[in-house]
Amino acid sequence: MELGIGIGWRPEIADAVEALPGIDWVEAVAENLCADHLPASLVRLRERGVTVVPHGVSLGLGGADRPEAGRLAGLAARATLLGAPLVTEHIAFVRAGGARTASPVLEAGHLLPVPRTWAALDVLCENVRVAQDSLPVPLALENIAALISWPDEELTEGQFLAELVDRTGVRLLIDVANLHTNHVNRGEDPATALDELPVEAIAYVHVAGGVEKDGVWHDTHAHPVTGPVLDVLAELRSRIAPPGVLLERDDDFPPPAALAGELEAIRDTLAAGRGGAPRPAPRPSSAEPPAPGTAPTVRPGNGAGDPEALRDRVAVAQTALLSALVAGTPAPEGFDHRRLGVQSRALAAKRADVVAKVAPELPEILGRGYREAFLAYARSRPMSAGYRRDALDFAERLLIAGLPADEAARRRLTHWWQDRAAARPPRRTARLARAARSVLAGR
Repeated sequence: MELGIGIGWRPEIADAVEALPGIDWVEAVAENLCADHLPASLVRLRERGVTVVPHGVSLGLGGADRPEAGRLAGLAARATLLGAPLVTEHIAFVRAGGARTASPVLEAGHLLPVPRTWAALDVLCENVRVAQDSLPVPLALENIAALISWPDEELTEGQFLAELVDRTGVRLLIDVANLHTNHVNRGEDPATALDELPVEAIAYVHVAGGVEKDGVWHDTHAHPVTGPVLDVLAELRSRIAPPGVLLERDDDFPPPAALAGELEAIRDTLAAGRGGAPRPAPRPSSAEPPAPGTAPTVRPGNGAGDPEALRDRVAVAQTALLSALVAGTPAPEGFDHRRLGVQSRALAAKRADVVAKVAPELPEILGRGYREAFLAYARSRPMSAGYRRDALDFAERLLIAGLPADEAARRRLTHWWQDRAAARPPRRTARLARAARSVLAGR
C-alpha cells in the first residue's frame, strides 16, 4: 500500500498537523488512544481521507514472555476503530522479570535492544507469530535505536531483520534515524544494514531528530532532523522507493512552519534519489531460501530444543540487564559499564519527563524541586507498572518521608494522591469543595 508523506500525530500539535499541506497519512501512538473513541482531530483527519496508523510501544515482542493477550486485544481494537491498513510495533523488550526468573517484574519505560543471537531470534519469531494471529491487519516491526550493545552477538542488524522477515513474513518499519544512531553509538554502517535487509519488505520509513552528547547519539525525537539522517534516507531511496515516509516528533514541538520545512527536506531527499544511478542488487543474506534441489541450511537455534528453556535463558539475561539499568544491581559480564551508566540515566530522565506529562500537577505542586526529587526516587524504586502508577508511587514515597517541606504543597500533594489512588475518583463537586477549603486554609 502506498502511504505517501506523513507525520506523527500528537495531541500537542494536532491543530498544526491538520493544517499542514500535503499530509497523506499520520501515525498515532496506540497506547495514547482510547479503544472505543477517537480524539476529534483524528476523526476530522479520517473524514478527509487521511490514513491513520496505530503505532504500539508496549507489547515487548522481543521479551522472554509471549505477548499479553490484553495488550494484543487493545492494539487490535484500535486498528479496527481507525480502519487502519496495518499496525506497527518495535523489535525490543520493555519489561523483564516475573515468574520465569522468580523476581519482581521490572518495566524499562523505554525500548531496549534484543540481543542479535539465534536464541533471541527464535523467541522473537514465535512472539511475532502470536501477535500476527491476534491482529486484524498486517504487522510491521521497527528497528530501534540503542545506546548499548549486547556481548557475543551472532548476527548483524541487517541479517537479524532478514531472518525475521524470512521466518514470519512480517513487514518492516525502517527508522533511518535509528540506523544513524546505531552508526554513532555502535559503529554499525547504515549502508551495510540496508544491503543486508530485505528492502522489499519495507512498509514505511521513520525520520526523526536527535542530538549528540559526549560521543553518544541520543534519539530524542525532540530536535530537528539532521543532515546525516537525511543521508541515510537517501541511501535507502537509492535502493527502493519506500511506500511511505513519516516525520516523528515527540517533544519540544517547533512552530508549524518548522515542521513544514522538515517535511519539505524529506520530500527533496526522496525526489533527489529518483535521478541517481540504480544501486547494485543487495548481497544475498542468510535469509534467502536454498536453491532448488539443495539441502536446506541448518541455522543455529531455529527453534531447536525446549522452547520454554530457551525463553528462560533469554529471561535471565534480559532481567539481569534491566535490573542493572533501573535497580542498580551489578552490570552483567561483557557490557560496557560507561554505556550502561548513560542508558541508566537516560531511562530515569525519560521516566521523569513522562510522569510530568501524565501527571502535570506534580511539577506544578513541587516546582523546581520536582525533577531532583523524582530522579532521587527513581534511583531506588524501579518502575513495575505504567507511568500513572509510577506517578502515584512517587507521590506516596514523598508523603511518607514528610515531603514536600512546604505545608501547603504537602497538603495539595496529599489531596492529589488521595483523589487518584481511590478506587473511584471523587466527583467534580467534591474536588471543587476540597480546592476551596485548601485556598481558605492557606490564607
